[in-house]
Amino acid sequence: MARPMKNPPTYGVTSVDHALRLAVILQVEGPLTVSEAAERLGVARSTAHRLLSTLVYRDFAVQNADRSYRVGPVLELAAQTRSDVAELRAAALGPMRALVDVLDETANLSVRTGRTVRFIASVECSQALRVGKREGMVFPAYQVTGGLVMLAALGDDELAALYAPAPHGRSEERPDLAKLRAELRAVRRSGVALNLERSERGVVAVGRGVRGPGGDTVAAVAVSMPSVRHSPRRLKEVVAALTTASTAISAALEDGFRYAADEG
Repeated sequence: MARPMKNPPTYGVTSVDHALRLAVILQVEGPLTVSEAAERLGVARSTAHRLLSTLVYRDFAVQNADRSYRVGPVLELAAQTRSDVAELRAAALGPMRALVDVLDETANLSVRTGRTVRFIASVECSQALRVGKREGMVFPAYQVTGGLVMLAALGDDELAALYAPAPHGRSEERPDLAKLRAELRAVRRSGVALNLERSERGVVAVGRGVRGPGGDTVAAVAVSMPSVRHSPRRLKEVVAALTTASTAISAALEDGFRYAADEG
């Protein structure tokens, strides 16, 4: 069922939001300095320092000897996962900004882990009515554009195994597999996924896969817009811009892989 379009709550506490964003950045990307944290959040260095100190106090972060901060025991993930996400972000941000310059709609980059999708980068457009940043948010893969793109890269057996019934009769929301397979076949044919208010009411999104150096679909880049600005006539322009962006991200990942191989 589609959820309402996500907007910042009117009662939101800015410091809490900033702390949660920092926790997500540390978890999926790795260490950062006070200056880097301040730049990412758009706050003063003193504010970033207080936020990071609070995360350290609650074991969400740890300060390194060089005074940078890394993820703490509460949120610790494998170093390889953080490295991969950081490389994806670095490769994607330039093409995503170019994508937003062309379409003036918000762009998002997402990765899939099992049945869920996490948004790892967002670039907002300049329009007053816009879809806000999704960075750090997690959704069921079959409900969002990037998830459909990445699920379409799986074979039927892989998809069935992914959505096999939960053990011990545990209740868990699962898609209608027959319907999902039909949707994924359409995504494979066209190379893009179109989300018409599927995940959030009032939001339309179009996405395309990003291939890694090995040719696998490692992420998805998508454009999200208020449904009032979507029209079938505009779809061709959106898909063309998305294709340019996904190709550029894949090329940047390939360049990074070659550089690492040469250095090794």
